[in-house]
Amino acid sequence: MTTEPASPTRPLVLVTGATGYIGGRLVPELLAAGFRVRVMARRPRNLADREWHDQVEIVQGDAADADSLTDAMSGVDVAYYLIHSLGTGADFEALDRAHARNFALAARACEISRIVYLGGLYPEAEKLSPHLESRKEVGEILLASGVPTAVLRAAVIIGSGSASFEMLRYLTERLPVMITPRWVDTRIQPIAVKDVLRYLVGSASMPPEVNRVFHMGGPDVLTYRQMMAAYAGIAGLKPRRVAALPLFTPSLSSHWVGLVTPVPNSIARPLVESLINEVVCKEHDIATHVPDPEGGLLGFQPAVELALQRIQDRRVTTSWSSAATAGAPSDPLPSDPKWAGGSLYVDERESVVDATPDQLWSVIEGIGGEHGWYSWRLGWWARGLLDRVFGGPGLRRGRRDPMELTVGDALDWWRVEDIDHLHLLRLRAEMRLPGLAWLELIIDTDDQGRTLFRQRALFHPRGLAGHVYWAIIRPFHGVVFGGMQRNIARAAEGSPKRRTGL
Repeated sequence: MTTEPASPTRPLVLVTGATGYIGGRLVPELLAAGFRVRVMARRPRNLADREWHDQVEIVQGDAADADSLTDAMSGVDVAYYLIHSLGTGADFEALDRAHARNFALAARACEISRIVYLGGLYPEAEKLSPHLESRKEVGEILLASGVPTAVLRAAVIIGSGSASFEMLRYLTERLPVMITPRWVDTRIQPIAVKDVLRYLVGSASMPPEVNRVFHMGGPDVLTYRQMMAAYAGIAGLKPRRVAALPLFTPSLSSHWVGLVTPVPNSIARPLVESLINEVVCKEHDIATHVPDPEGGLLGFQPAVELALQRIQDRRVTTSWSSAATAGAPSDPLPSDPKWAGGSLYVDERESVVDATPDQLWSVIEGIGGEHGWYSWRLGWWARGLLDRVFGGPGLRRGRRDPMELTVGDALDWWRVEDIDHLHLLRLRAEMRLPGLAWLELIIDTDDQGRTLFRQRALFHPRGLAGHVYWAIIRPFHGVVFGGMQRNIARAAEGSPKRRTGL
């Protein structure tokens, strides 16, 4: 357990579900707002890599264990209920009900001053999907707990890692032509994750007499069809063609979503079933207690732009969800599932080189131009010629200096994006491609002091053409990138084949 210095003047809040999408983003927002934070997790070790780990108190607890809940809530002023059993199986409604009841009883016994719960937005007096019905029931249990409760209801949350947003992302990026169920024309009021977090933080300070539901939504009301069209425009994709098929049931469409996207069917199905209901705010009373920011709430377009910013800025990490920190709530986090954040294909290779890091770096920094790419010369030349035919730079630009590189240098069809002397050279492709591509050449040492040479080719596809492109070129990676790694290593080791290619 890690505990920050006690400060009785600051309220202590308990956050559950911190390994999830909202919880992982809420903790740093609460810290920034001046709260002391206690985090409850079934497996505290899963939080060891969070950047805020040393700034919070972490306790082991489980909503199914009433005693652990009482221990976790001891001394707490405000408790955030961000637990749900979506994706756990057919009995998720029963689990949600039991967990909520345990939480409500423990909160009352510990004399918590407020519960804050994030649920789903739904229409009144309509038949709801099991997912929304369960969210509704959990809210009712907490409101009846005897502890002042703020139930915040939101529809589609826009941000990288949100299951609803990821489903929208993959459907739009991977299918230029779609046959969809009628829910494609259901009206939805999406909200940016940045605004959701602001409302959650502000709800902790609501007056004690407040015990009610609040609707949350951004300024735009759109159909799913309109959201896909808008996403395509923001992501630079060609307009999507969507045809609604009345006989396409939610059950069938959830299987279709599972085939087309990496979102697990156990999550996709309840989300798709929820789309049959119109989810539009009927009130905006929360602004009475948590005023809207200057300039208003984020609309759909700027919210998507923020969610895609890491890609649009052409920054790259091991995967879109692997960054150690994030610059905005809409950025990827390590806690996001592997399928979140969009597609990123990686070809990674590693070898031990019998040379010093200086010797290996001299070869890496001299790559390209007259020295060539230490790979399949004919294939490299043909790819460069094809690129020029389609208006790209090809191999004609060469390099500014025969041996030294700086950030921003043109290097044949690449651009130097990052350089860390004796460690990293990252190149961004400027050739004509259906996506964004990078090549990283990395020098490390292992625990035996040997020089390690790691090489990564990364590709973020744009639309279906990008996925097809990667599938076509992947069989040639062994020749192109495998040959490059072997020949760079040989050159560094002083082999006679230095800088002669294959």
